[in-house]
Amino acid sequence: MPEDLMRYDLLAQSALKGVVREALRIAETTGLPGEHHFYIAFNTRHPGVELSEKISQRYPREMTIVLQHQYWNLKVHDDRFEVELSFDNVPEHLVIPFDAVKGFLDPAVQFGLQFETAGAERRPREVEAPKAAPAPAPARAEAATAAAEANPAETTPQDEPAKVVSLDQFRKK
Repeated sequence: MPEDLMRYDLLAQSALKGVVREALRIAETTGLPGEHHFYIAFNTRHPGVELSEKISQRYPREMTIVLQHQYWNLKVHDDRFEVELSFDNVPEHLVIPFDAVKGFLDPAVQFGLQFETAGAERRPREVEAPKAAPAPAPARAEAATAAAEANPAETTPQDEPAKVVSLDQFRKK
């Protein structure tokens, strides 16, 4: 089979991330219509991701946020989006490049996308003295769970193993 020098896989992913960008732009300008809401999974170590130190420690590899009822100041740029969410009743400002997005789901209409993220991960932040980092566990795409909907912006804490969840469980039957 000939080598794909055009990298159609990357071109397709870029086009599909454009769908995520435009969906967020609609939410930014007019709010979320009807029952639409978004689960967005992303790599917390990707370059350009901005999280507080507390959130970064709690979600060292991946995190899923929910944009439904309680989000503020959504700003969508060509290469990233910014949003404010509440974590344990503490407002947090997040900046998420579209290249860090691993999954997007709108369960109201049974629409979901999964992306491969580039291998570029930033190193864990060092606090005061450098420490030996534990061996990283393999990162896996994680779909949103029912627990995330019960407590928006929170998913798998650092001490729980990552799970792969089928999107079928979120589809209306």
